[in-house]
Amino acid sequence: MKTNAPQASRYAGYVYILVAVLCLTPWVTPPVALFAGLVFAFFLGSPFPAFNRRASRYLLQVSVVGLGFGMNLSESLRAGADGIVFTIFSVVGVMAVGILIGRLFRVDRQTAYLISSGTAICGGSAIAATGPIAKANEAQMSVSLATIFVLNAVALFLFPPLGHLLGLTQQQFGTWAAIAIHDTSSVVGAGAAYGDEALRIATTVKLTRALWIIPLSLYTAFHFHARNERISIPWFILCFVLAMTANTYLGIPAEVGSTIVRVARQCLTLTLFFIGAGLSRATLRTVGVRPFMQGIALWFFIGAISLTFVCLYY
Repeated sequence: MKTNAPQASRYAGYVYILVAVLCLTPWVTPPVALFAGLVFAFFLGSPFPAFNRRASRYLLQVSVVGLGFGMNLSESLRAGADGIVFTIFSVVGVMAVGILIGRLFRVDRQTAYLISSGTAICGGSAIAATGPIAKANEAQMSVSLATIFVLNAVALFLFPPLGHLLGLTQQQFGTWAAIAIHDTSSVVGAGAAYGDEALRIATTVKLTRALWIIPLSLYTAFHFHARNERISIPWFILCFVLAMTANTYLGIPAEVGSTIVRVARQCLTLTLFFIGAGLSRATLRTVGVRPFMQGIALWFFIGAISLTFVCLYY
């Protein structure tokens, strides 16, 4: 058996590369790419785990910036400003309710706070930003990330059919997805699956929401009595705004802009494959029942509240 292990690993690497290349073609949709990654992780494992983590992070950021070349700055700012009051309410509300639910389920303080942060703002990015400030250890970071990651993967499959079932408009779905889905990757993927307008609104609202990482990091330092801790700033959001500005005011030819957006969408699809391939059985084993229950309860809370908001407001 030992002699076959390297050969099996080599074959897994070949399949990994083949599927990654297929994800760059128009025939593979974002949900299919994520599902392929999940299947790959469960049955073959990830042959390049370190590369997988880095690629999913940076490729997502590049993809989001590329999508900015297909958006108008003025229209996008209006879309983001429409829900600014609810954004403030929902971020603060989710953090408060999440901490209370964590206490109810007897989840440790750091883990409950990180799961709440990931649900309130932008999934793994918020956890990565606040974790070191909250002095979370590796186990607490892993449990929080895995909890959010599992729910994030489910959301990409669940939200578009639910949106159609509920008869949501493009604007309603884009806003709902941006608020109720954790990570930017699945928000953009769900928006793309629903329609062009839903994609534009979902991306803009989510990135506007992601800016709350900065005040949340400052509050985290106060909450956990942390000093001199480095606060992570999502610089790719600034690049996204610059891309929209260039597309709006610099007269970029439509063919160039559409090509960049098309490439960005396929890169996003590849990103979702990388994300799915990172959800191994070992990752699932790190998630305890109580943190997962907190994550689900908090997800239902923000999902129901935000759905009610978009149905009444839009």
